[in-house]
Amino acid sequence: MGEDLADRAQAAGGGPAGEAPEPGRDPAGDASAVGGDPVGRRQGDTVAAVVRQWQAVHPGLDTGPMEIIGRINRCAALLQQAEDAPLRRAGLSRPEFDLLGALRRTGHELTPGELARETFSSGAAVTKRLKQLTERGLVERRGDTRDRRVAHLRLTDAGRELVDGILPAQLAYETAVLSGLDGPEQGELAALLGELLAQLEGRLGALRS
Repeated sequence: MGEDLADRAQAAGGGPAGEAPEPGRDPAGDASAVGGDPVGRRQGDTVAAVVRQWQAVHPGLDTGPMEIIGRINRCAALLQQAEDAPLRRAGLSRPEFDLLGALRRTGHELTPGELARETFSSGAAVTKRLKQLTERGLVERRGDTRDRRVAHLRLTDAGRELVDGILPAQLAYETAVLSGLDGPEQGELAALLGELLAQLEGRLGALRS
């Protein structure tokens, strides 16, 4: 979900969000080299190095926002680069799976515009992906009886079976990705990110309206 946002994300210091990790470097940073010390982990990641460089250039600069947003962007970029093995085996990209998942979890037909909002994607991107998924027999389209310009999308039986079959394996894969954090840490992180997201959706949504 949200690949358009990740594509626009910039790593702290001005580097592209999709920039590949340094050769031979653990994509998760140097956390494994410093044991379980959270301070050590913060000092060892790539954003910490960028922050130290900026502080050397501008000693009085408040780099607090960069330390948060830079790390969020960096994590998003690395997760974008990671291979979603269960999805890859099914021949699906993450954005395609997000569309199928939106149709499955809502439990009813959605228009392309509604799917764009559900998956934080552009209308053009959704149209392209829906064409591919329809050709694969995973999604079917129904015209609106009152407005021919409107289409309603739903999963086929094959699409529903595919989503239900992949989801447990995909969640297991994502559990492994997050295995460096214990349960309480994951819960705390999820709560903090949820609070930040709710604030951003409110503020940025108001600016766009």
